[in-house]
Amino acid sequence: MSEHPVAPVDPVAPVDHVKPVGPAQSVRPEQHGHGGPEPEAIRFFGTTWVGHDGGYALRRVVVAVGSLVTTVAACLVLRFAYQGLEIADVGAFVGVLVIAVFSVSGAIAFRRTWDGFQRRPADPAREEALRSVKTIGFIGSLVAYFLRSLVEAPGEGLRRVEYETALVQYERRRSARTGNPAGRGGGKGRKPKRA
Repeated sequence: MSEHPVAPVDPVAPVDHVKPVGPAQSVRPEQHGHGGPEPEAIRFFGTTWVGHDGGYALRRVVVAVGSLVTTVAACLVLRFAYQGLEIADVGAFVGVLVIAVFSVSGAIAFRRTWDGFQRRPADPAREEALRSVKTIGFIGSLVAYFLRSLVEAPGEGLRRVEYETALVQYERRRSARTGNPAGRGGGKGRKPKRA
C-alpha cells in the first residue's frame, strides 16, 4: 500500500482549463484571400511586382546598385587573384587559361540567367549540371541582374504572364461552376427539397 492516498477523480466534475466547444463556425473563402492563384514571390521583391507597391521602385534601385557594386568588387578580387598568379610566375599559359575559364563561364552564366528571366528552363537536369559553371562565372549573373533591374524586377515579365494566365483560367473554371450549388454563395448548407 502507498503511504500517500490518491484522491478519487470525479469524471463528471467540470475542469477549469478546458473551454466549452461551441458550434463550428464557417469560414468564408474571402477571409483568407480570393481563393484563386497566388503570385510567385521574386527574390528581393516578394510580391510587390504585382501592383508595383510596397517600395517596389526603391527595391529596384537597391538591386541595381547592389548588383553593380558587387560586380565591381568581384572584378577587383579577380584582378588581385590574377596579379597573384603573375607574382607567382606560373607562366603565360596558366594566366591565359584562367582568363579564358572566367570569360567563358561568365558568358554562359549571363546567358542562362538572362534566359531564366524570360522563360522557365526546359531541362532542369541540364541547369543543375551547369550550376558549377554559373558559380565560376557569377560575374555574368550579376551583370544580368543589373541590366534586368533597370527595366523591371528580374523575372517579373515571366511571372506576370504566368500569373495573369492562371487568373484567367481560374475565372473560367469558376464561371463554369456557377450551376453548381457549392459554387454559389447563397445556397451554402442547404439541401434541395424533394418533391
